[in-house]
Amino acid sequence: MKGNRAPTDIIDDDDPVDTEAAPHPREKPMGFLEHLEELRWTLVKCAIALAATATAVGYFLKEFNALLLWPLRHVQAERAGLTLELSTRSVMESFGIIIQLCGWGGLALAAPFMLYFIGQFVAPALNENERKLILPSGLSAFVLFILGAAFGFLLLVPSTLRVSLEINDLLGFSTTWTPDSYYSLLTWLVLGVGLAFEFPLLIVIAIYFGLLRVETLRKFRRHSIVGIFIIAAVVTPTPDPFTQTMFAAPLYLLFEIAILVGARVQARRDSRLATEEAA
Repeated sequence: MKGNRAPTDIIDDDDPVDTEAAPHPREKPMGFLEHLEELRWTLVKCAIALAATATAVGYFLKEFNALLLWPLRHVQAERAGLTLELSTRSVMESFGIIIQLCGWGGLALAAPFMLYFIGQFVAPALNENERKLILPSGLSAFVLFILGAAFGFLLLVPSTLRVSLEINDLLGFSTTWTPDSYYSLLTWLVLGVGLAFEFPLLIVIAIYFGLLRVETLRKFRRHSIVGIFIIAAVVTPTPDPFTQTMFAAPLYLLFEIAILVGARVQARRDSRLATEEAA
């Protein structure tokens, strides 16, 4: 007589066994309404971060404004006897400048936190290789933007102011600038150059996902030079070739760096794909 066996011991070797891998712990199955709720909280956290940083800029508005006036004061110090002050032309212009400073300054400071919150939201929908790309891509984007913004603030803005003053002297015009014109120039150059410095990262990401080949970039290197100078002409507000070349030179250097980094990324991707096909 066979001994009794516990139900957990009765396993037929012929029975099919579910060998499907368990889902990734971060891949939580969510319904449509749950996704909307998650998106809502992501937007709320981004709004809170923006409000906090904009409030901080408003609290230290005088110090923040003094920092933004550095390019103007630097150029003024280079020209002995130049009296150059920003003059408002309307009653509400100063209020608009305060909103502009708090808005753009708060957005620049809150951007890393907002990117982190957005990364948390999209991470569960990504596969393992895509998740590994989030942190290095985010850090690279932040560093490139800071480098571009610093380049625009420290070099391009003073250069543009010098060119404007020289043209005024040539034509015999008096110089009277408004805060709106100065801060609009500052915003365009600092944020525009910071965003333009992101394009090498986009190239590397495209190579990582197989959307672009390094051989293609090398083949169209001359075309890229023309494209970079077109970008420089659009971003820089002055038509002088010196300022445009000053901006185009680091962009082309970043393009060459993107090719070098992309070559390593492409080699690793090709090796991984070859290993998977062999297996």
